[in-house]
Amino acid sequence: MTDSLLPDDITKLAERVVSENAAAGRKVATAESCTGGLVAGAITAIAGSSAVLDRGYVTYSNEAKMESLGVAQDIIETFGAVSIACVWAMAQGALERSNADVAVAVSGVAGPGGGTQLKPVGTVVFARATRNQDGEPEGELRHFDGGDAPDGRAAIRRQATICALELLLP
Repeated sequence: MTDSLLPDDITKLAERVVSENAAAGRKVATAESCTGGLVAGAITAIAGSSAVLDRGYVTYSNEAKMESLGVAQDIIETFGAVSIACVWAMAQGALERSNADVAVAVSGVAGPGGGTQLKPVGTVVFARATRNQDGEPEGELRHFDGGDAPDGRAAIRRQATICALELLLP
């Protein structure tokens, strides 16, 4: 049993993120919406995380995404905050505004309300941007179950946190 506020599986994964990125000499940044800082919080729960985490952004509102990360208004208006285009822009913005080598972004519909037919509760999108890397944006859309359970919001946020941490592994 680890001495952490977070579940053991998240803490163990965060330990890997810290140790493997430290060994690779990489700094990371996070840009979070539906996880509300849980990804950065999991990393900072680990001793030695200051060698790895440069900064974390919690940009819950669309305005925060635009002001803090430079997400273009037309991206949000055209594709929505829960879109690969938006999280890619969030990850790029976090990378440009930090000293990190890699940034991960997450946005989604944690519920219990807010879902639509096209983006039901449990829809979460992720992106990873790596400094000095050309090519296609790295993004992923996932659907997590649990939105209709009493603890569904927590379950979706937990699964999203795990996925984002996995994207920060070298």
